[in-house]
Amino acid sequence: MSRNPVRNFRITAEEVQYIGCDLQRPECILAEPDGTLWSADARGGVVRITPDGSQSIITQKLSEGFVVSGDEVSRFTAGTLPNGLAFARNGDILISNFGTDRLERMTRSGETEVLFDTIDGTPIGKVNFVLRDSRDRIWITVTTRVRNWIDALVPDLDDGYIARYDERGIHIVADGLHFTNEVRMDRNEEHLYVVQTTGGNVLRFRVDGRGNLHNREVYGPSRLGSGAFPDGIAFDQYGNLWGTHVYSDKLWVITPDGEHITVIDEGDPELVRQLDEAFFNKSVTPELLFRTGRGIAPWMASVTFGGPDLGTIYIGSLKGTSIPFFRAPVPGLPMVHWNEKDAS
Repeated sequence: MSRNPVRNFRITAEEVQYIGCDLQRPECILAEPDGTLWSADARGGVVRITPDGSQSIITQKLSEGFVVSGDEVSRFTAGTLPNGLAFARNGDILISNFGTDRLERMTRSGETEVLFDTIDGTPIGKVNFVLRDSRDRIWITVTTRVRNWIDALVPDLDDGYIARYDERGIHIVADGLHFTNEVRMDRNEEHLYVVQTTGGNVLRFRVDGRGNLHNREVYGPSRLGSGAFPDGIAFDQYGNLWGTHVYSDKLWVITPDGEHITVIDEGDPELVRQLDEAFFNKSVTPELLFRTGRGIAPWMASVTFGGPDLGTIYIGSLKGTSIPFFRAPVPGLPMVHWNEKDAS
């Protein structure tokens, strides 16, 4: 393998461009080959941004034939907070709704149905992210079973999990995780990688032919530096795993040989130090937490490769109102929808 292009790559705020405006919590971004972007939005849906920068918001509404009473209609839309996104094979958008605690499916015009909100009759918890693989298996992460997610920002709570949804139904396939966040698969879908936000690291599981997970191990460093609250991840075509630290506003990379490289650090060093101290003392408060977040993508949350050549990196965030982007040193690994003709 040739020399890793990431090793000497760094980005500064001055080199970053932006697309989109007046977005609300653009946490997760989906990219299509024609340059169109789809961003989760706290107004209860997704924002579609075309390559020329024009944008429109598609808000969720009950799908036709989804019969409920009037009270249930109001509850359906109340508290919605789209978080992780993925394309279904037909181009619909799968939504991990962090506000309503359920996995939903939305057409591109907004009609929405609930896929599930329980597992074995028990409320599913704080649904965070969703990923579809080439076999149409859907992987869902649940951050915590604690109702108030801020209460889960402690080092010793491991009630997060991963569920798999396929023709056999929905099943928990990995449990005992620390604030489960984004998941990705490698090029051949041999391993599933999962972020532990309060674990400060990334785990890897081997995926067998039935979609069961084995051989849990830490991928890369056991803790990804100071202010290590990893959130989103994505692979490039070299095999580098790109990721973000949400409260310390860092973009980082784990190379195939396990080296950890910080590409950009936008966090306030003193606030990050205070948050680290409070976290390990189990004393994180909303006041301290919400003082953090600054730079190109405040509360940096996700990494998406896009553009026709997959050579552009887009950064999602929880506090930003636009999407920063810049040229990548190596193209991204195509997502499963990239070459599917139906996803249009």
